[in-house]
Amino acid sequence: MIRYALTCKAGHGFEGWFRGLDDFDRQKAGGLLSCPVCGGSEVDKALMAPAVSTSRRKEARAETVTPSARQAAAAEGAGPAQVPAIAAPRSPEQAALIEKLRALRAELTANAEDVGTAFPEEARKIHYGEAEARGIYGAASREDVGELLEEGIAVMPLPVLPEDRN
Repeated sequence: MIRYALTCKAGHGFEGWFRGLDDFDRQKAGGLLSCPVCGGSEVDKALMAPAVSTSRRKEARAETVTPSARQAAAAEGAGPAQVPAIAAPRSPEQAALIEKLRALRAELTANAEDVGTAFPEEARKIHYGEAEARGIYGAASREDVGELLEEGIAVMPLPVLPEDRN
């Protein structure tokens, strides 16, 4: 995973996580990126300092693991590197944004059917009138999403939450 600092045309700064170096470019070209503040679709990478791993940073990361998580990992025989951890949000605004994303995702999935890996086929059936119109969500490869968009079928990714462990 690669984290980029991003900005929109209005100057709002935010972060984006991408699977690889070319994933940002593909998502931008496909119109899949938007500012979480204003919804603007003109998003670009911002300048950012490289992340250099130092002993201080490793110590700080180790401190983010809660004692109960350490105890659970020790009981399972897992070493410190195997303990799942999530860093605390950097600001109250970021925490509020994550909560809004959780609520949005919950609302989207509550009013839609999980079709799993059959998502591309079901989206096509709905688009071409072969199945009843309804909200669906599921899994699709990058190539499938690209093909759906080329066919004029509107799709978008569900908000990715910290607990999704990209």
